[in-house]
Amino acid sequence: MARLGKKLTNKNDIKIFILYLLQNIQYPLDFPTINDIVVQNEYVNYFDFAECFAEILDMGHIIEEYEEDPQTGEKKTVYRISPLGTAVVSQLQSGLLRSIRESSLKSAMRLLSFKKRGAQVHCTTSEQEDGKFAIECVITEMDKEILHISLVDDSAARIERMKANFEERPDGIYKGIMALLAGEVDYLLN
Repeated sequence: MARLGKKLTNKNDIKIFILYLLQNIQYPLDFPTINDIVVQNEYVNYFDFAECFAEILDMGHIIEEYEEDPQTGEKKTVYRISPLGTAVVSQLQSGLLRSIRESSLKSAMRLLSFKKRGAQVHCTTSEQEDGKFAIECVITEMDKEILHISLVDDSAARIERMKANFEERPDGIYKGIMALLAGEVDYLLN
């Protein structure tokens, strides 16, 4: 949930927010990655993001490019902020709350770092002999496990939700587990 209940609902604020993140990241990203970094803290919902992204692309604030995917060799579409977009965001970013800008940029950089490090995610589910259901989630970096967790639950549906969440946001799960174990989110324990 968005911190302190803050959500961006004004389309101009959302556009500036997207441009702000792209300006500070400073290299082209594909659409799913931009979506992930914009919506991850829930200041912006997916539908507003998609609509505003299309509009700033049409206005020339974002440039569409093509680059070769190093893993597959295929060309993929990436986007970067244009000089016009840079000018717009530098003039208008002060309207966004500093706390939103800073926390979102920090989260975006963590997510991108996770992806850049080449983290591999693997998750399996199974039914056990006693009728319970198990999930095993693993994150590896450079062939070294950085997370390995196994859980058992009575509900197959809950285990499948866990799997979907882990596969969709492994970085968030990893950060959450690290924070819980380090005692940095003790409000969950009360």
